[in-house]
Amino acid sequence: MRIFHHWFTAFAKWTAHKSGQPLAFVAAVAIVLMWAATGPIFGYSDTWQLVINTGTTIVTFLMVFLIQNTQNRDTGAVQTKLDELIRAIEGAHNALLDLEELDEADIEHIRRDYRHLAASAREAIAQGRQDTACSELERREESAREKEGQRAPQATDAGSRTE
Repeated sequence: MRIFHHWFTAFAKWTAHKSGQPLAFVAAVAIVLMWAATGPIFGYSDTWQLVINTGTTIVTFLMVFLIQNTQNRDTGAVQTKLDELIRAIEGAHNALLDLEELDEADIEHIRRDYRHLAASAREAIAQGRQDTACSELERREESAREKEGQRAPQATDAGSRTE
């Protein structure tokens, strides 16, 4: 089964690459033109029409699976790269990692928050202010400084007790 999976993946990559080339389009147009040119020879019969209908249906049916395989692989790679960027950037929300695994309602809630953030940024720009502020991050940093400020006197008190 693993050999088949590897073969299918390789075949899907190759087919997706080749079918996206201009030459593939030219070949498809040539086939349709040849089929149209043979219409008078076959008297535009039902069989003549069935040939193109059957051929295009089979190709479309098979290409759906190949394209979906390629799309799934590409989407997975892009999501992994985005996850790595989120993970690596200080101040980024790690909760957004693997976001695509959430259900639609949760994703929509997060998107609504980001739409609100975008609207606020546009408003700031319209008023001549910067749009790069992140009040949530600034609040976290301020909270961390306050905690460190509270710890510092404790360390000083402990130091004076030992003296």
